Amino acid sequence: MKRNTFIGFLTVLCLLTVLTGCNKNKVKPLSDRIAKKWTAQKVEENNVVVYTKGASGNVKPGYSQFLLDLSSNPTAVLTQVDNFTSTGQYELQNDTRLILRSLNPAPTDGPTIEYTINSSSDNELVITRTTADRKTGGTTNKYSLIPQ
Repeated sequence: MKRNTFIGFLTVLCLLTVLTGCNKNKVKPLSDRIAKKWTAQKVEENNVVVYTKGASGNVKPGYSQFLLDLSSNPTAVLTQVDNFTSTGQYELQNDTRLILRSLNPAPTDGPTIEYTINSSSDNELVITRTTADRKTGGTTNKYSLIPQ
């Protein structure tokens, strides 16, 4: 009797191990999830919403032109609120920071722009600029981006 109970227990344990081991959802690396063209869904300047996609009466409707193209790693193309476009390289640091380097022509604040990655998924990338943006009056900007 004890032997049958033990064999039954081992059978159930093996079956559970096989079933749970085969059903793992693998999360793609951040570098894969962000490798696309991103447009602005919502933009905050100093914690004030100035743009929401599709809304009427946006304070800064120019953000409808905002584009962050990370689709060709390591090349980055940034189109800012005033439609100024720069091309350079991008890199991720510890999956928490996105750095755009060697931007040409150089934006107002120089050839390097850094962002903190607040959150990311296949359908949304939320980043906050680490330094104030002189182009927007010295504001710190948070971008909620969606794939184009």
